[in-house]
Amino acid sequence: MTTTGSPVSAPPVKQGGAGPRHRTAPPSRDARRRERRSRWYQRDVKWSPYAFVAPFFLFFGAFSLFPLLYTGWASLHKVSLTAPTDMEWAGLHNFTRLLEDEFFWNALRNTLSIGIISTVPQLLMALGLAHLLNYKLRGATFFRVAMLAPYATSVAAATLVFVVLFGRDYGMINWFLGFIGVDPVNWHDGATSHFALSAIVIWRWTGYNTLIYLAAMQAVPKDLYESAALDGASRWQQFVHVTIPALRPTILFTIVVSTIGATQLFGEPLLFNPGGGANGGSDHQYQTLGLYLYEQGWVNLHLGRASAIAWMMFLLLLLIALVNWAISRRMRANELGRKTMRRR
Repeated sequence: MTTTGSPVSAPPVKQGGAGPRHRTAPPSRDARRRERRSRWYQRDVKWSPYAFVAPFFLFFGAFSLFPLLYTGWASLHKVSLTAPTDMEWAGLHNFTRLLEDEFFWNALRNTLSIGIISTVPQLLMALGLAHLLNYKLRGATFFRVAMLAPYATSVAAATLVFVVLFGRDYGMINWFLGFIGVDPVNWHDGATSHFALSAIVIWRWTGYNTLIYLAAMQAVPKDLYESAALDGASRWQQFVHVTIPALRPTILFTIVVSTIGATQLFGEPLLFNPGGGANGGSDHQYQTLGLYLYEQGWVNLHLGRASAIAWMMFLLLLLIALVNWAISRRMRANELGRKTMRRR
């Protein structure tokens, strides 16, 4: 007798249970290498810009920021250059003493006078020379290189040559004045010394500013000049109405840089009076703020007072920068206003 068995059923699957697990193969060596490279690439993109700019900030902190903070701290103390670590708190005494010192105000007047006499003609001459070099000339490359020759000359060499030229008895300038019937001039006395020192500054920096203006002029679109020429504008009118407005940011930059250089004028007045030290002449007639700082710190050994002078110069430069910024902002606002009126 045959017995029919019941069919065998598969074991029930638990509800919510996981199915059969599949083991993933471990990543290959190439995949791991690509992953590491990807991580290194992300880190490189994130941190390499900081590495590139880090040297600048290190040098700036070591040679600019630290001296600035140290002189600010020293200006609040009585301290000698022979013992810079022995400081006695003085508060604002060094600053108040400066404001009562007639030699400080004399140095400030001399600095402003020499700065104005040297900066204004220098930039005007540089603007005119750049305008001439901007046109096609024979040997233009030679003239452009020659413009940098005074800038490449050392301050000592240039000043000593001008000392000979402005000599009272045997100088070439007085010889020429005598040739045309003018009495000899003592170029080391009074206001005439300011003109002599300004001549040195003008000679050294005119070519440098000329090349800056020339580079800015070459960036002006030629279409503007062509449009002005079609309207019948002469070269002078093109220069006034096309070149000058396009060069306003560059002109402002050169004004700021030249003003900073004039405020820090030191080598020219020091060497203009050989053997005279940092007095700036027998009556301090051309002693600048730089010379006055040198006299207080390195001759009289008053490091705290010299630090106060340095900070007064720094504050003066900040004031000049703020004035230039206000002027440039006013000029931009006026220009935008004129453009708006033209569109209407």
